[in-house]
Amino acid sequence: MFDIFRSSSKLINTFTGHTDSVWSIDYSTFDDCQLICSGSDDNTVRVWDVGNNKQIRSLNRHSIYVKCVRFSSYHYHNNRQHVICFSSYDKTIRFWDFKHNKQLQILNGHTNGVRGIEFSPFNCGKYLCSVSTDKTIRLWDVETSKSLHIFNGHERN
Repeated sequence: MFDIFRSSSKLINTFTGHTDSVWSIDYSTFDDCQLICSGSDDNTVRVWDVGNNKQIRSLNRHSIYVKCVRFSSYHYHNNRQHVICFSSYDKTIRFWDFKHNKQLQILNGHTNGVRGIEFSPFNCGKYLCSVSTDKTIRLWDVETSKSLHIFNGHERN
């Protein structure tokens, strides 16, 4: 089965622009536009329009590596905002309205780099989990920017 898939697969497009390793991508549709966002060790987040095969935004807000990017369905479904959430080794999680090019909120609380984020599949993504090299997982309320719970107990990064 894998051989059939592999033999029928073909490259559709390549998006170039990052100058260092890309660690994370996400895919979503906003207002009938298919978009990809990417986060990189070049300290940037980029948004790509799949239909037009071009970059539509580059966010240079982090002073250090961007490790994870996610489109926020919560902001889109509740306020029709085009928002990316991204985490970094600067210990923060940021929400950025990429249509209007403005930062909406910053989640602080981790004491070391934030490696990954994931929105809840329920409540339209109102909750966010983050994982950090501080050996914790945090549960956040996106609406209030509050840390709801810290899961401790991990022994290694």
